[in-house]
Amino acid sequence: MKRITSKKQLTIYGCAGLGVNMLNLVVGSYLCSALLVGGFEDHIESWTYLNKDLVVAAVWSVFVFLAKALDGIIDLPLSSFADRLNTKFGRRKTAILMGFIPMIISYLLFLVPVTPEETIANTIWFGVVLCIFYASYTLTMLTYYATFSEICQSEQDTVYLSNIKSICDVVYFILGYALIPVFISMSINIRIVALIFLPLCLTMLIPFFLLKENDDDEKSVRALTLQTALVTAFKNKPFIYWMFTSSITAIGLQLFLGGINEVFSSTGLNMTVVMASSFVPVPFTIFLYNRIVNKKGLGFGYRYVLSLFSIGMIVMLICNLFGNQMSKGLLTAIAICGGVVVSFAIGTFFSVTYTVPTKLAQKELETTGKSVATMLFAVQGLFEGIAAGIATGFILVSLKHNDCIFLLPIIVVVCCMIALVMSFKFDKTISLMGKDGEK
Repeated sequence: MKRITSKKQLTIYGCAGLGVNMLNLVVGSYLCSALLVGGFEDHIESWTYLNKDLVVAAVWSVFVFLAKALDGIIDLPLSSFADRLNTKFGRRKTAILMGFIPMIISYLLFLVPVTPEETIANTIWFGVVLCIFYASYTLTMLTYYATFSEICQSEQDTVYLSNIKSICDVVYFILGYALIPVFISMSINIRIVALIFLPLCLTMLIPFFLLKENDDDEKSVRALTLQTALVTAFKNKPFIYWMFTSSITAIGLQLFLGGINEVFSSTGLNMTVVMASSFVPVPFTIFLYNRIVNKKGLGFGYRYVLSLFSIGMIVMLICNLFGNQMSKGLLTAIAICGGVVVSFAIGTFFSVTYTVPTKLAQKELETTGKSVATMLFAVQGLFEGIAAGIATGFILVSLKHNDCIFLLPIIVVVCCMIALVMSFKFDKTISLMGKDGEK
């Protein structure tokens, strides 16, 4: 693989995943919810496909869980598949293409119900298409991330590329959670909105122009089996304890991302303003978080953001329960304050999923000589997939079906408090991670 040394090209390359991640957000946070009317009160005809239930809630919750779990389980075999490819076109380009095309097709198919009624046929159809989408999305993005270490010439270039990717993450979150509600308020149906954002996926064509592969000169990669990865990872007790703790946090985070629109549906708030307040400050709040970690360590920093996220959820619960008793200006001001508080946690929840496995993999390499980074990230993907399935499959669908979406912030707070208590038992390797003076 030819290295990319130009900062301009690295910047462009860091933007490649923006569109694909945006499609994933649209599917997970909007289209899945749009199949059931439960939880929506305003603009129901725009938030949902046909202003009616199209899937059987109980069965659909199982399919969503399976799709999310598959998204985690399939990480390792797909990574192995992408590493073992040997084509003249280039193994990375080929793997991206093999994921990209079915991802777009399944995205479009997800917009088309089999029948205009609530049927098992619709439920099975959307469930199968969702699994195909997540599998192809995973292959596309796994391959893209795998190229980071191959195209960067130095550690500084790797950090620079990662920072560009982080900025793009903030951008697509703002587009997803701040701009989409604007389209809905204009009575544009969510399926049309999904098509509006579809052209963004063309950013994934960037690697086809910038990657210079020559597989004849590259050594074949020996992929580890799933069994080997699981055995090695599960022997790492600090990592597994971290996984259980972060998975509980992930349930709360996925509930927030997947159901916040329903929570605010009856308040009449401008969701663009509220969601922008939750995501725009993220770069600044991550900077503050890093300062805290440098002084106190990751354990303290993690408890800090869990506490703030809980406070933000309580503020949003107040807006949901008492919004009709407040003036529009006061309600908006309180919601914005809640969003800003939430922003202190959102970016951190994503960043620690890279930091902790990387540091633990480095320690494993130093103490045992085993390179286990891929294993730990694969197992983390498994835990995250199951957590997301529980959150958006079972809990969110149940809340919507039983018309008690107002309970969502309470469940998020409970998850945060459980994770906060568990964090006191972190291994010192994790608890003191990032603290100045600590190795």
